[in-house]
Amino acid sequence: MQQRIGTYITQKVAKESYKAYVPPKLPPQPPIDLLPLYPYLEKATRAIAELNSIYKIIPNPSLFIYMYVRKEALLSSQIEGTQSSFSDLMLFENNLKPLVSVEDVEEVSNYVQALKYGLERLKNFPLSLRLVKEIHSILLSGGRGSTKMPGEFRCSQNWIGGTRPGNALFVPPPVTHLNECLSNFENFLYDESLPALIKIGLAHVQFETIHPFLNGNGRLGRLLITLLMCAHGMLEEPVFYLSLFLKQNRHTYYELLQEVRHSGTWETWLEFFLEGIYVSAKQAVHTAEQINMLFAKDFKKIAAVGRARFSCEEILEYMKRLPQVTVPLLARELAMTAPTARSAVNHLCTLGIVEELSGKKRDKIYVYKKYLAILEEGAEPLQI
Repeated sequence: MQQRIGTYITQKVAKESYKAYVPPKLPPQPPIDLLPLYPYLEKATRAIAELNSIYKIIPNPSLFIYMYVRKEALLSSQIEGTQSSFSDLMLFENNLKPLVSVEDVEEVSNYVQALKYGLERLKNFPLSLRLVKEIHSILLSGGRGSTKMPGEFRCSQNWIGGTRPGNALFVPPPVTHLNECLSNFENFLYDESLPALIKIGLAHVQFETIHPFLNGNGRLGRLLITLLMCAHGMLEEPVFYLSLFLKQNRHTYYELLQEVRHSGTWETWLEFFLEGIYVSAKQAVHTAEQINMLFAKDFKKIAAVGRARFSCEEILEYMKRLPQVTVPLLARELAMTAPTARSAVNHLCTLGIVEELSGKKRDKIYVYKKYLAILEEGAEPLQI
C-alpha cells in the first residue's frame, strides 16, 4: 500500500518551510482490487445505458443537451461558491441582466462554452494535455480568472485552503515536478487496461492532486469527467450532471480526495465515484421524464384555447429555452405584435402554465415556474 502514497517534498519560501505532495504514477500499485467494485460498476454502467436510451427517444433531445450542459456548469461552479442560479445564467446568455454578480454568471457561461469546445474538438483531436490547456483558456476567459494564466500550466506554487503554503490544507506538486506528473497523467488517459469508469475516477483524483493551473482546477477536473465519458463512448451526448451529487456530498468528496493522498484508499473513492455516476444518471433520466410529462400536459391545456393556441404554443416553445420573459422581449424575438404577445401570456397565466413574477402594473415578468423548478432542483447556490 505504501507504493500508492506519494512523496512529500520540503520546500522553503520567505524563511517558512512547507511540504508539497508529489503523487505516485497511475495506474496505482498494488493494482486496484476490482472484485468488490464490480457491483457498483455494473449498476453505474446500466444507469448510463438507460440514460443514453431515453435520450434517443425523447421528442426534444437538443433541448436536454442545452439544459443539462448548463445544469452541470452551474452546479460545478456552485461547488466553489458561485452564487449564480439557472435563471441568472439564462438571462445572461440572452443578453439580459442577471440578478447576481455578472462575474459569477460569466464563470458558469464560460464552463458551458469550454465543455462545448472540448466535445467538438474530440471529434478529430485526442484528449491530451494540449486540449486540456485549450479548454482551460476558455474556462478562464474573461471574469475573475482572466489574470490567472488561462490555458497555461502554472509557473509558481499553488495551494488549497489557508492563506499560504505554510498553513494550507494541501499543497500540490512543486513546479519542478509538474512536467513529470502531467506526462504520466496524459499517458494514463490512453491506458486501456482498466474499465473506462474506473479509469475516469482515477484520472479525476490525479488531476485534482496535480492541480496544474493557478485557477479553475476543480471546475476543469469535473468537466473532464463528462468529457472522458463522451470520449470513451459511454455518453453519446453530455446529458449528465455529476456535480449535483458532488455538491450534495461535497464534504465526503473532499475528504475522500485527501484520503487517497494520505492512505492510498483508491477503492473507497471509486465506490463513492461509481455511486455518484449511478445516482446522477438516474436523476438525469427522472428529470427528462418529469419535463416531458409537464410539456405534454401544458400543450394539451393550450390545445383547448381556440385560435389563440398558435401564439401560445410559439411562446411556450420559446420559454423552453428562456423560462423568464417579458411581453416586449416576446414581441421582439417572435416577431409578434405586443397585444398578441400580451394576450397569449395572459391565456398561459389563466391556464396556470405561466406565472407573473413581478407584481408590477408595467414591465411584468412572466415565468414558466414549474419547468424552472424541475431544472433548478438541487441547483440553489450554497449559503456562504
